[in-house]
Formats: sequence, structure tokens, C-alpha cells
Amino acid sequence: MTDTALVSDAPPPAARPLVRLRQLDLFGAVVTLATLAGAVVWAFPLYWGLVTTFKPETEIVQPGVHLWPQNFTFENYAHVLMQTKIGLWYVNSLVTSGAVTVIVVVMAAAAGYAISQLEFPGRRVFWAMILASFMVPIPALIVNHFVLMSQFGWINTLQGVVAPQLIAPVTVIIYKQFFDSVPKDFREAAVMDGANDFQLLFRIYLPMNWGITTALAIITFIGAWNLFLWPFLAVSSEEKLNVAVGITQVHDAFGVQYGRDLAVAMLAALPVAIVYLIFQRRVTQAIMLSAGIKG
Repeated sequence: MTDTALVSDAPPPAARPLVRLRQLDLFGAVVTLATLAGAVVWAFPLYWGLVTTFKPETEIVQPGVHLWPQNFTFENYAHVLMQTKIGLWYVNSLVTSGAVTVIVVVMAAAAGYAISQLEFPGRRVFWAMILASFMVPIPALIVNHFVLMSQFGWINTLQGVVAPQLIAPVTVIIYKQFFDSVPKDFREAAVMDGANDFQLLFRIYLPMNWGITTALAIITFIGAWNLFLWPFLAVSSEEKLNVAVGITQVHDAFGVQYGRDLAVAMLAALPVAIVYLIFQRRVTQAIMLSAGIKG
């Protein structure tokens, strides 16, 4: 009697896929709602900071929560653009970040090609040094960097900001891995045609890996633009600051001005946000490559 009742209550075989589909739909809806809630929690501070930049200071310090400005104003941005040296800081950041990006990519491609394709004395030792340097966190070398830059006379100079950032072993490792995957037939055919190593690198290997080069260049540029600790220690002149450090110099004689501070922070982050939105897939690819190396 009981077995008969249990059998009669069970769904027929034809309806079982529909039941599973409904369970999957319910699970997907829960995951979607959780993801949406997480996105709102993550994005709300950014939204709050952006909205605050359009409020007058008297409204910002008022008690209560206002999700939209009661008195919309561009006064904070006007003050930052007119009364600070943010334009010069932008130029400094573009120069240093661009120099770091170009030099790192060229050196990493050349080093990765040499380790992957050339035979020379000390090749394995050189490769072991690169792998070992990858395990050392860059902030641990700050004191050494400062001593070296001081001996070179590069403290408070743009080249002093650029030089320590050229240590990027992960880019060499990524290039070597991709150069290892290039079929040997391409190299042999080019060598038979009389191509030298520079031609092999710039006409065969790099064109076959433009996607990797673009991704690494973008992530290197973003990292150099956002760097704070080393430029903060190496530069003391306001004219040589980059934008990440320069935003700390925006202050007022009457105390903290939250609207102005947030306005300069938004302007400092704007170029990186634009680069990320335009090259989102490349940035994600570079992060996945770096994570794969670290794993």
C-alpha cells in the first residue's frame, strides 16, 4: 500500500527533465540575484564618490543620506582644474607610464625570445634568476632602489621614477612560454631565407603574438599609472609628481574639502577607467595570463 502510494506520487519519466530544468532555473535566478547584490555593494562607493563631487561642500557635510545632489555644481572640478597642477601631473604620469610600458614590453620580448630560442652560456642561470626574482615582492626592494637612485643622482627625477618599475619578470615568463609554443618550422624556414634574430623576433614571433603584447602593454600601463608608493618616496618636488601622488597635495587652508578631494581622485582614475572600458577583454586576458603564471 505504501509502496504504491510512493510510486503514484513520483513524477512520470517524461516530466523529470522539466523538474530538473525548473531546479536549474531557480538556482540560476538565485545566483543572478546574489551577483547583482554583490555588484551593487561594490559599485555603491564609486557612485557615492562620483555624486559627492557634484555637491557643494555645505551639502556634503549635512547629516543624512542624499543619493542625488540637491544643488548640482561643477565647482569642485573647476577648483581642481584651475587651482592645482593636475595637468602637469597628468603629463608626468603619461611620460613615466608610457616609458615603463614601452621599455618593459621590448625588454621582456627580447629576453623571452633569447631564453626560448637561443643557446648561449649561462642561459639556464639567467632563466633561474628571472624565476627567483619573480618570487621577491617589489616593495621589499624599496630601500635598495632608493639607495641606487640616490647614487645615480636620479632622486626627484622622472627617470628615477621609471627605472625601478622596469623589473617585470612576469612579462618575460609569459613571452617565453608563448615563444616556446611557436612551431620550429617557422624559425627554420626564416633562417634558411637569411633572417637574423632581430628579424625573427620582430617579423615572425611578435606578429604571431600581438594579442599577448597588447594585453601586457595595457596591464603594464595601468599598473604604472596607479603606482603610488615608489613615486611618493622618490619625488619631493610638486612639479615632478605623478597624478596618483599629486592627488594627495590637494588640500585647503580651512581643512578637508571632501568634494575637491573626491573630484581630483575621479579625474586621476578617469584615464585608467577609459583604457579598461575600451580594452576590457585584453586587460582580462593579461590578468588571466599573470594568474596562470602565479598558479
